[in-house]
Amino acid sequence: MVWQTTTVAVLGGGSWGTALAQHLAGRGLEPLLWVRQPERAADIRRARQNSRYLPGVALAPQIRITADLEEAFQASLLFLAIPTQTIRAWGQGVRGLLRPEHVLVHGSKGLEVGSRLRVSQVLLEVLPLEPERLLALSGPNLAEEVARGIPSATVLAGGDPGLRRQVQELLTDQRLRVYTSDDLVGVELGGALKNVIALGCGISDGLGFGENTRAALITRGLAEMTRLGLRLGAHPLTFSGLSGLGDLVATATSLHSRNLRAGRAIGAGRSPAEVLRTSPMVIEGAPTAHAAVELGEALGVELPIATAVHQVLAGRITPREAVAQLMGRDPREEREILGLPAPGPA
Repeated sequence: MVWQTTTVAVLGGGSWGTALAQHLAGRGLEPLLWVRQPERAADIRRARQNSRYLPGVALAPQIRITADLEEAFQASLLFLAIPTQTIRAWGQGVRGLLRPEHVLVHGSKGLEVGSRLRVSQVLLEVLPLEPERLLALSGPNLAEEVARGIPSATVLAGGDPGLRRQVQELLTDQRLRVYTSDDLVGVELGGALKNVIALGCGISDGLGFGENTRAALITRGLAEMTRLGLRLGAHPLTFSGLSGLGDLVATATSLHSRNLRAGRAIGAGRSPAEVLRTSPMVIEGAPTAHAAVELGEALGVELPIATAVHQVLAGRITPREAVAQLMGRDPREEREILGLPAPGPA
């Protein structure tokens, strides 16, 4: 696909959208950052920082701030960074602004509650967008570190190899190394489900457990991601890469991770409903846990960690009951985590 861009917009004024705009400015572009609330857009424009989501990070002078969607859609390349559960309504509201030449790169990580769809599936349902013009950006990209130019790596997935290559070249520099993938299913699932496992790791931390427990949750959580991904047609090796294991490790271990912090508060005894209600940032792992459990049940895929996390968040069991539930499962062969057959005779 031949494609050219001179204008770029980032849609979403949260931490990740702001970090993306900062990175694009460092690449010599003049990105337009769309912020939903006009008063917040004015505050960011005046202070030259996003004090709510990225305090202390001075925005590059090239970044322009707007609350006008029509202005943002004048750009030909759009980066979408809004919460997963808002995407359907947002997409329905911007259908009339989308043009055939638009390219949309989304960085949202979750599954939609109710439909159990990945973000790209939701977008293609509600937008008049050709599938090859939609890509997903996902990896171990904590917004605070990307915004400060700390070396990071990520994955860009989508169906058109030429377009992937062009956007890869646009984003890649000494601060951010971008790999490409044709496994959109696997890349999106890894980004979505790692938030669920990170919540579980946070709950474990809040209960006072140690590194052994976290390592077990990360490893077995990766197995759950892979099992579900295989059932949906993803490539198993995708989950060993940046958008799978890489993102899972970062989100399940860093205090920058909102899902880990929320899990810690719940494990330490706070009400899950209170933690989710009072968080200044969206805890994507909570609704995704619900959707993932329903998806696993519909497909006949076991997701014990995601199920335990969902039950804790729903108030059906306590964190300690979740531990007992997981530790009391029947003993298994480890190779069964991927449904692999037992080895034959030598």
